[in-house]
Order: sequence, then C-alpha cells, then structure tokens
Amino acid sequence: MNKKNLFNNEYEAKNILKNSREEIDKIDKEIISLISKRTLLAKDIINVKIFLGMDIYDKNREKVIYDKVSKLAIDKNIDKNILIKIMNILTKLSKDQQKEILKRKKNGKY
Repeated sequence: MNKKNLFNNEYEAKNILKNSREEIDKIDKEIISLISKRTLLAKDIINVKIFLGMDIYDKNREKVIYDKVSKLAIDKNIDKNILIKIMNILTKLSKDQQKEILKRKKNGKY
C-alpha cells in the first residue's frame, strides 16, 4: 500500500501518530483507574459474602460475567478469547483481593 494514499503529507501522518498515542495514554490511565475501582469493590463484596455465608467463588456470577463478555466481544468486534483472558485476570485480581481481606479479618488485622 502506498503511504501517499493514506495521508496528505508526512506532517499529517506524524501528527496523527502523536495524537493517537496521546489518546491511547489517556485511555490506558482510564483503564487503570477503572481496574482500581473494580478491585476496591472487593472490600464491599467480601463483607457481604461473609455476612451471607457465601464462598469467594460464585460459579453463577462468573457464568454471567463470561456470557456478558462473550456478547460484548461480538458486539464490539473484539477477539473473544483475548477478552476472556483479560476478564480472567480481572476476576483473579478481585478474588485475590477478597482472599487478602478475608485473611486479614481472620487474623484480626482488618
């Protein structure tokens, strides 16, 4: 593909690259902030699970999450397998946080 067909000039191409990278940096910051917020909810979740006598692992909830992720992958045209891997990491992060909170509660350090 001829680069002249894509951009009017080198300045335009470099400017698009710069702006796109800046936008990706902003999005990355937002993603990390959302992951932090998601993980912090583990405190509320584990407290409710303790009160209700629930296990950390909730098979039904995880099924709902993965069904939703599969649908979103199709809707957003994102590779489903990669999106599921990302969700695996996020759910592990939440479960690990819940386990840590539970451990601190049991040791009286909460």
